[in-house]
Amino acid sequence: MTLRSSRTTKVFAFLLLILAAITAQADAGLPTDQIKTTVDNALTVLRDPKLKPAAKLKDRRDQLKQILFARFDFTEMAKRALGAHWRRRTPQEQEEFVRLFTEVLERAYADIIESYTDEKIVYVNERVDGTYADVGSKIFTAKGEEYSINYRAHLVSNEWKVYDVVAENISLVNNYRSQFNRVISHSSYEDLLSRLKNKTDFVAPKKSQ
Repeated sequence: MTLRSSRTTKVFAFLLLILAAITAQADAGLPTDQIKTTVDNALTVLRDPKLKPAAKLKDRRDQLKQILFARFDFTEMAKRALGAHWRRRTPQEQEEFVRLFTEVLERAYADIIESYTDEKIVYVNERVDGTYADVGSKIFTAKGEEYSINYRAHLVSNEWKVYDVVAENISLVNNYRSQFNRVISHSSYEDLLSRLKNKTDFVAPKKSQ
């Protein structure tokens, strides 16, 4: 199963860019402040003239991955994306799925983040409930487009880690769960793994016009 890419893929790619969960201690600032710090670090890389040449593509992406992916809770994201099927897998199978799912997310943004130009990010609200937090923001593009992005994070070992993102009221994790569940239901879990290993595209949902 190969799903067609869409304009919204850029939204999810960019939200993965800004999603970088949090490098500071939990008591060092609110989730919004911590996310903003990571965003600023990522934008510094994107705007670095020494990293703009095509020959520096790999270096640029490697630096972005260090900034952005270090604090994602990929295990939690993978667990939620696989849904009820997660409990049926062995620990070894779960570990393999986390690795493959992480690669899916990387492929989703890797070819697109270089198209970043002048998006403006405004953080509009924050809600903290114990060890969970929701951070709301809006992205304004150079073309005058506006997107709402909500970040869902939880507290793990004194750090806030992002486990889901809701873009334009569509959950990234829920979207992948629907795609994965469709493959498993129509075929098998083994087929899903095969498609992930063969880099079959699983993409962000198409934004309604």
